[in-house]
Amino acid sequence: MIVHAYPPLIAGKLVKRYKRFFADIELSSGEIVTAHCANTGPMTSISTIGSSVYVSQSHDPKRKLKYTWEIIDVSGIWVGVNTSLPNKIIGSMLDLHLLPELEPYDIFKPEVAYGSEKSRIDFLLTDTKNLSKTYLEIKNTTWHDGNVALFPDTVTTRGQKHLRELMGVINSNTKSALIYFINRSDCHDFRAGKEADPKYAQLLDEAIKSGVQILPYRFHITPESVEFLGIASL
Repeated sequence: MIVHAYPPLIAGKLVKRYKRFFADIELSSGEIVTAHCANTGPMTSISTIGSSVYVSQSHDPKRKLKYTWEIIDVSGIWVGVNTSLPNKIIGSMLDLHLLPELEPYDIFKPEVAYGSEKSRIDFLLTDTKNLSKTYLEIKNTTWHDGNVALFPDTVTTRGQKHLRELMGVINSNTKSALIYFINRSDCHDFRAGKEADPKYAQLLDEAIKSGVQILPYRFHITPESVEFLGIASL
């Protein structure tokens, strides 16, 4: 199922990534441009210099950087780099009711304040008929070990906080769910990246036992589109 169509993308090669938000890309024309990198993490194994990449181009005159790094070729597999895209795609899928695991709901809102640690949830789903709610968090996932997707790829105190918050809201009429947006098609299974963040892995185990719904969704990335493949094994 195609869930996102890219605008026409421009091919290039990764020259360097620096200061977290910037990447120099050599376009097929030979021009070197600086592109915005929305992924501020370490991008473990998905930022090899010389790799083939694609960037999008904005025509908004107010933007300082008119290019955005979208995807990278990792050993023949296209991997999504733009971390702003998963929430957009999941929002579209929620609007079309394409995720039966999260039903029922008739209203969903993004970026709702919640929790004892002053967090903001990616989406709050509400079933007005049954007066029930689901707090939904989304994590972009690109690190892997063979065909196993891993999250996180570094210590994430923010991610740890989100797990505590998701556990804390569960009650008789409130659920919580966590989507791991596996932004590459070669991973069929999912587990916590305990090598990078043992505390996160421990909290994820606690969250599963507490009833947090874990949804590792798989996606196939191409320079033209993003295709939904279903759920990975946990």
